[in-house]
This record gives sequence, structure tokens and C-alpha cells, in this order.
Amino acid sequence: MTQKYLSACTSVLVGKKASIDGSTMIARNDDTFLPLTPQRFYMHPAVSDRHETWVSKQNGFTAPMPENGYRYQVVPNVEVDEKGVYAESGFNEKNVGMSATESVYGNERALSCDPLVANGLAEDSMPSMVLPFINSARDGVRYLGNLIKEYGSPEGNGVLFNDKDEVWYMEIVTGHHWVAQRIPDDAYAITANQVAIQQVDFDDPDNFMYSEGIQEFVESNHLNTDQHGWNFRHIFGTSNEKDRFYNTPRVWFGQSYLNPEIKQEPTSSELPFICRTEKKISVEDIEYILGSHYNETEFDPLSSGNEETKTKFRPISMNRTQNSHVLQIRNDVPEDKAAIMWLCLGVPAFSPYVPFFANATDTDPTYSETPLHCDDVSAYWMYRKLSVLVEAHYQQFHQMDVDYLTASKEKLRAHVNQALEESKGLKGAELTNFLTEQNYAIVKEMRINTEQLIHSLFEQSLTLSKLTYNMDKNL
Repeated sequence: MTQKYLSACTSVLVGKKASIDGSTMIARNDDTFLPLTPQRFYMHPAVSDRHETWVSKQNGFTAPMPENGYRYQVVPNVEVDEKGVYAESGFNEKNVGMSATESVYGNERALSCDPLVANGLAEDSMPSMVLPFINSARDGVRYLGNLIKEYGSPEGNGVLFNDKDEVWYMEIVTGHHWVAQRIPDDAYAITANQVAIQQVDFDDPDNFMYSEGIQEFVESNHLNTDQHGWNFRHIFGTSNEKDRFYNTPRVWFGQSYLNPEIKQEPTSSELPFICRTEKKISVEDIEYILGSHYNETEFDPLSSGNEETKTKFRPISMNRTQNSHVLQIRNDVPEDKAAIMWLCLGVPAFSPYVPFFANATDTDPTYSETPLHCDDVSAYWMYRKLSVLVEAHYQQFHQMDVDYLTASKEKLRAHVNQALEESKGLKGAELTNFLTEQNYAIVKEMRINTEQLIHSLFEQSLTLSKLTYNMDKNL
């Protein structure tokens, strides 16, 4: 078993006509089994004439690496030998985004006919084996599909891809079978650890891709449980008590936020995959969803409500979310500055999403050199300190944190706009160097602001100690 089976995530995908500014966006919370699995963020340089073999430290997956690969971003584990690489999310230099993976689970009928492959391509190896070598979102699906055909999969995975035009969601559910669906330009999708794709149109190659022979596989093994149609979720997925308390409520909350006019039950097994809303979706909307914990409902674990009700469902934002990200590709600016990763290394309920231009060659050491244990330098540990302080006295500190996050969003959005304006006329290496400097600058500014808040919260925490006694000062 790989570490993957001990983790769980929530994902959001948005087509370009559904977004406020014509961007495509893919986003995900990378949740692990334990609250502390430190991660770092850095730029992996392009390679050429390489002769190497990839060997997973998690399940022994082994494959030759292509000789040439693009520059790309990675957000891997710090403790690689123990935890595996898990590069998780980023863009390559061709402005292709990839987020991997969303854990999904196949049912026993399908798995009995196509079992998982113990040493196949798993999440810990997947971004490193795919992202440096693809030229579009659709190409990402094709490339990964060929790898699964050759090596098999040891686990169920949902994989997100985007480029400036298309957004794709790919679900690998058994050892060799998968389906991918393009998110329509005017639509969004939210997934949460359950097979999500529904009706598949095998006569629509523009919007669906799938593993070779999957129709024959389903028919010969009598796997289609419906009288009519070809519903991938029904055929390959699960629908059980865990899904209705651990998974579907997260999808319900995200859809309720974007479509409040639609009334659904949080435990429904038939929540739609493809959704449309009159609201134009922004980066901030996605950040809210990924940082949510059933806010303003009876299910909020941070509320003062009934203990049984407020702990009934698994929230989206958790203390074991190690990396939350929004991969945005804008269509209103030149391509060489269109890709931005909005990255949160703290608990997303309490921490900001810092924007990093993808067209960069380096990352501030406070992000790229995360130590295994807590320090006073790295961004990972700084934002996790903030999260602990806010949650420890949530009722007292909640509004201070909200004010900080609101001000940060304004500052970070202004930073992006200013960088785009100041970079007009820059091309090639000059532009790349400028955007790299901008990434450094915003990290420095956010550190100053965040440490000021941390120090203030720390001081106020001392006044909230229960080890106190009010005594008449005249005694």
C-alpha cells in the first residue's frame, strides 16, 4: 500500500467562460493522513540528454525517464525517503497545469475484473512522470493514459489538467481503466474522493477520452448496473455510508456556495458532476471553497452548535491540508505571464494564497528549503504557526484573521496587476527574471505582514490563559 491511501483531497475545476476573467482554473487541497507532512515549493529546471530511471520509494514503480523535459514547478514532500516525492501541483514552461491527485475508489465488482497493480504508476511518481513532458491539457490525459496502459495503476486517482483553453478531469479507477471528461467552458466541477464522472458519450472525442477497450470490458463483465446509459460513477464507483458522510457533503457545500438557489441534500449520492452557475467564478471563490468548514451551517466544527451535528461531516479545510493551490491561466494577458499558481502552505481556513508566476527560474528559499521540523524561517512553518494560533482561540481571533486575509487578498491581487503592468514590453529572459523577482518580493512582503499578526496573536493569547486570578489591586 502506498501513502496515497491514507490521504484525501477536494478539487475544483472551472472552464474559461465560467470564470470572471476568462481564466481556466484547476484547484485542490492536498490532504495527508497526519497534520504534519512538510512540503516545499521550487522550480525544477528543464533537462536534456538525460539517461535516468525513475524508482519510486513507495511502491517500487520503475520506468525510464524521457531524455528531455520542460522546466516545471513542484510542491513535493520534504521527507522523500520516508514519504515519497509526491510533486503534487504546478505548471510546466508550456503553460500546462497539473494537479495530482484526488483519491477515488473503485467498487469490488470492477476491481475484481481489473485488479490494481501493486507496482504501477502511483501519485507519488505521477506529476514527475507526466508534467515535464506534455504540451496541452488534452495531451496530459493522453500521455498519462499511455503510462497507465503500460504500467498499470496501484490506486484510484483523479487527475486535473488545464491549459489556456481546456480543463480536463481524468479518473483512473482500476488497474488499467479510466475515463477523462473535458469541463465545458461555461461550467465548473467539484470532486471529493468519490468517482465523479457520470454519463460518458463515446461518440464525442472532443469532450471524452477513455482507456482502450473499456466499453467491451464493462459489457463482457456485466458491470453496468443501469437499465439505460453508461454512467461511469455507477459502473466503477462506490456509493456507501462513508461516501455520504466523508465525501458528498464537501461537494454539496461547494455547489451550494456557487449555486445557492439549488436545494440538495449533503448526503445525496446523485450530486451532479458538471455544474453551471450565473455567478462568474473568481480565484477568491475557489479559495473560499477550499478554505471552508461548512461555514454558516449547523455542520461547522468551529461553531458553538450541537457537538454531534457539527462533527457529522468531514470538512473541506483541515489541519492536515499540506498544500492548497489554484492553478490559474489567464487569457487577458500575454501567454508568457498568464500562468499563476496561488499557493497556500498553511491551513487554508486561516492562511492566504500567495501568487507565484510560473514563468520563473527560482523560488525564495523560505519556500524551497522547508526543514522537517519547525523553524522560524520557512513559509510552511510560519503559516502553520498562524493556523494553530487562530484555531486555538477561534472565537477571539477569528475576526482578526478574517481582516488579515481580506487585506492580503487585496494586496496580492494588486501585486499581480502591478507586475503585469510593469512587465509590459519585457520578453524572453528579461521577463522571466522580472517575474522571478516579483515572486521573491511578494514572499518578503507577506512574511512581514504575517509575522506581525503572529506576534499580535501570541501576545493576546497570553491574556487568555486559564492560569490566572483576578485580585484586588489594593490588597
